[in-house]
Amino acid sequence: MATEENKVVYTPKDFKSDQEVRWCPGCGDHAILASVQRAMAQLGIRREKYAVVSGIGCSSRFPYYMNTYGFHGIHGRAAAISTGVKVANPDLSVWTITGDGDSLAIGGNHLIHAVRRNVDINILLFNNRIYGLTKGQYSPTSVKGQVTKTSPYGTVESPFNPGELVIGAQGKFFARAIDTDIKHSVEIYMQAARHEGTSVVEILQNCVIYNDGAYADILDKEHKDDRIIYLQDGEPMIFGKNRDKGLILDGMQLKVVKLGENGITEKDILVHDSKVNNPGLHMMLVNMKWPSHPVAIGVIRNVAAPTYDASVHIQIEKVKENSKIRNMTDLLHSGATWKVE
Repeated sequence: MATEENKVVYTPKDFKSDQEVRWCPGCGDHAILASVQRAMAQLGIRREKYAVVSGIGCSSRFPYYMNTYGFHGIHGRAAAISTGVKVANPDLSVWTITGDGDSLAIGGNHLIHAVRRNVDINILLFNNRIYGLTKGQYSPTSVKGQVTKTSPYGTVESPFNPGELVIGAQGKFFARAIDTDIKHSVEIYMQAARHEGTSVVEILQNCVIYNDGAYADILDKEHKDDRIIYLQDGEPMIFGKNRDKGLILDGMQLKVVKLGENGITEKDILVHDSKVNNPGLHMMLVNMKWPSHPVAIGVIRNVAAPTYDASVHIQIEKVKENSKIRNMTDLLHSGATWKVE
């Protein structure tokens, strides 16, 4: 977290390393990199207080392109490494960069326990619904029926919904962003960084080589306004090209209604509140799918709770208060000792 004492002025360029960015031309990762660099420049945190940790995959080249501390980990272990980094160095702003394959397959166990523990780290989950680095195999988020290198007749699996997984693991912060919507993404990443606890941002990201048009059904220019909804705290959940559609609760389900029909007015529309601890409603929002509902974009859940790393350090201080051994010197001089003449 930034304080008045450590606020500094940076530009996005200050966070660019001298390494050549080697993602495919047109890859959504380029826009995500630019968004993160812009967000970090505005957070008021000193550059040496940032640590960027990744696993394996196209997205995991990220630390090379950041002029910060970085750690390129092994497959699926980015969340575990980030946990250790944060607990050992609580003053750091730790950013975990991972993909849908890296974090939801081999790294799934590490992800859900980092979320459950509420470690104060920021997890950016690049979701292109495919394994890109290993050349186009289906991933845990690939659409059922998708034809890939490892599912030539279409995958028969039902995909993970990252938001559902996060909330189910007692997650306190979940947001969804679009790779190329840089302005909105910057706002999302800044809110994630300011949240005390595990923040998970699912980024709808396009792979131009192995899964081009992964989100074309909801993000094409002609239909986008009618197929996604940008959520904003304190604002009614209204969407549509003409801003004439909204969400209401119909019993225990979300229902799309049209303003002006059947006496529906803006006062009837649900007002978004990410900070209220209502996992049921937040779960409904992350599970919305086109064509029955718009896909929710923005901060969906942002609930305050104690963090794992802070709790560990509080426990350490309490133990030290009642212990004769408070540091390494005390330990080395405790118990049976001998002096060699």
